Amino acid sequence: MSTLVKGGTIVTAGDTYEADILIDNGIIALIGNFLEAQVDQVIDASGSYVLPGAIDVHTHLELSVSGTVSSDDFYTGTVAAACGGTTTIIDYADQMRGEPLAKGLEARLAAARGKAVIDYGFHLVLTDYNARVAGEMAEVVSAGVSSFKCFLAYKGRSMIDDGTLLVLLSRSKEIGALTCVHCENGEVIDVLTRKLLSEGKTSTRYHPKSRPPEVEAEATGRAIALAEMALAPVYIVHLTTAQSLEKVRAARARGLTVYAETCPQYLLLSADKYDEPGFEAAKYVMSPPLRPRSHQGALWTGLGNGDIQVVATDHCPFNFKEQKELGREDFSRIPNGAPGIETRLYLLYTEGVAKGRISLNRFVDLVATAPAKLFGLYPKKGTIAVGSDADLVVWDPKVRHVLSVETLHQNVDYDPYEGFEAMGKPTVVMSRGKVIAKNGTFLGQAGTGAFLRRKPYPGVI
Repeated sequence: MSTLVKGGTIVTAGDTYEADILIDNGIIALIGNFLEAQVDQVIDASGSYVLPGAIDVHTHLELSVSGTVSSDDFYTGTVAAACGGTTTIIDYADQMRGEPLAKGLEARLAAARGKAVIDYGFHLVLTDYNARVAGEMAEVVSAGVSSFKCFLAYKGRSMIDDGTLLVLLSRSKEIGALTCVHCENGEVIDVLTRKLLSEGKTSTRYHPKSRPPEVEAEATGRAIALAEMALAPVYIVHLTTAQSLEKVRAARARGLTVYAETCPQYLLLSADKYDEPGFEAAKYVMSPPLRPRSHQGALWTGLGNGDIQVVATDHCPFNFKEQKELGREDFSRIPNGAPGIETRLYLLYTEGVAKGRISLNRFVDLVATAPAKLFGLYPKKGTIAVGSDADLVVWDPKVRHVLSVETLHQNVDYDPYEGFEAMGKPTVVMSRGKVIAKNGTFLGQAGTGAFLRRKPYPGVI
């Protein structure tokens, strides 16, 4: 299958220029002006940007938690991603305590196989460590899983102690892996949650009081300190607070290899949502929680100056009816998470690029290029270059549209951004040279997404 994309303005993390793109067998074969070739199809991109397909490195499809399962599976979730301009995701495989790493990985591969419509990879969540696990970590890196995730929260479930994190950081560095850390102080959260519940403070508005900004900032500083001791890189997931960002900024200024990710919900939504009447606030229960609006300026500054490298989603949707309602009488039982896999580019383009907070090139870097470089996919993914996969998004910057659960493809009964007027939208989305979405309509097939064997962590980007 050959395709010629004509007349568009190509935008990468470093360049903006007008050119045509020739695609052959799913690969970008040639980039140039006024290209002519006998092809199977021609896509007119006149008046539009042509962007590399976006990469979401933080999703939770078919996640079992709190007695339920996130409402998007690997089919519905990747369809939604594709319609929003995302052509690659990295989800999570879990190590159950005492079990081989390969068992958790194979379970997730089986879940995605035959369903995913875009390419995908996995981080491996580690919950314990011993000599056997150390050997298995090298094996999974060789198998293409070159990042691990650890939690400093969720006491009694996923949380690891500081000594374990230190040795995991050291081991990851030895084998060419990047360690991702959820930074909240789980011991303190446990104390605060039990105290609130014992005082009869069970409603949703107490969720953010159980996980205040300080528990994130403390854990972020601790993870950075342990990474410095291990002489290892560290990637902080879903950073939400000005205090946490300051710890990242200071570490990077000292030459430490520290990366940070944030999410659209922390840039656009605020803790005011927890004051909504009745049980409506449960729609915004996620961890970390939404923060006071005063933190958002620091996050936008961090995106602009490079202290935050990635915008991902932490997409973990639960239906308001039945699923979120599991915690109607106890906020600690509300499944944590919210949808976002489809709306990330709309939100960041509208609030970032269109309002002059970030450049168009920086937008591409945050959603495609930096994720590809950090997680072993570049230059196969994350850019537009000869030899790269033809994962492309034709983006019309002139389109205005209103976000609504009625028109989005995410398999969930609400949208946190209901009524938001967005600027810009994909008119064509291509995965390895095939058009999989057009004007918001999905055109692909289940199971066409491929598992990506990622390269080892490449070093400082």
